[in-house]
Amino acid sequence: MKLNGRRQSTNFEDRRSGSGAKIAGFGGAGAIIVALIVMFLGGDPQQAIQQLGSQSQPTEAYTPTAQEEEFKTFALQILASTEDVWTAQFKKLGLTYRAPKLILFHGSVQSACGGATSSAGPFYCSADEQVYLDLDFFNEMSRSIGAGGDFACAYVIAHEVGHHVQHLLGTLDQAHSQMARQGETDKNRTSVRIELQADYYAGVWGHHEQKMFGSIEDGDLEEAINAAQKIGDDYLQKKARGYSTPESFTHGTSAQRMRWLKQGLTSGDIRGGDTFSANYNSL
Repeated sequence: MKLNGRRQSTNFEDRRSGSGAKIAGFGGAGAIIVALIVMFLGGDPQQAIQQLGSQSQPTEAYTPTAQEEEFKTFALQILASTEDVWTAQFKKLGLTYRAPKLILFHGSVQSACGGATSSAGPFYCSADEQVYLDLDFFNEMSRSIGAGGDFACAYVIAHEVGHHVQHLLGTLDQAHSQMARQGETDKNRTSVRIELQADYYAGVWGHHEQKMFGSIEDGDLEEAINAAQKIGDDYLQKKARGYSTPESFTHGTSAQRMRWLKQGLTSGDIRGGDTFSANYNSL
């Protein structure tokens, strides 16, 4: 991506120096690897946030590496882009966009959704309207699942901001209310619908990022599509244990995630991402 000279969002809080908890028995890269398993192998992210947060133990204060400082600049540039894009898109709908705050942490963090460690991975908490990110995750995307590249990392941020868009439009809260009344299988299916719509919104962001700033270079779109493919529930389950169990999917298959991301990238229309009305088997 061509981001030289682009503005950085000031709507963030850097808690890395105040972080210093790790999962008992894990730390650093190992904790992020657990995040990939928890988030994409059928686990419940909210349960992971609560359970893993309770397993943390204190360690020494953290000093960011030079690479992480580069990741920080990149993350704040992408966040600024989402602010510009979604402000314009909400205005077209006659709405006002309220941007989420980005919380950078290392090891552990406290959110309105509960205590979390790096093992929860990047996540959005609607209770405080904040996106939480441990920058180590970008390294592990490349090392652990082969989903590297700057646009792949931008897709991760845009996906979490997509959940914020869902929250502002009322979709996320309605879906969570519905999940509270559902059995396990239906709850997982609703979760898939939520995640695929966030993928679509990430694509919508990418569409308008290119129109507004022309930052996307050759190979960037392929990076995002590859990331979507590598974090499909079926792909990760088969990679981890040789087979997949569709009833446990919570984020969608590789084919579904790639399809909805591509649709958002192609259309750029916020109104086109209805993953809730379609038959589940047609998603």
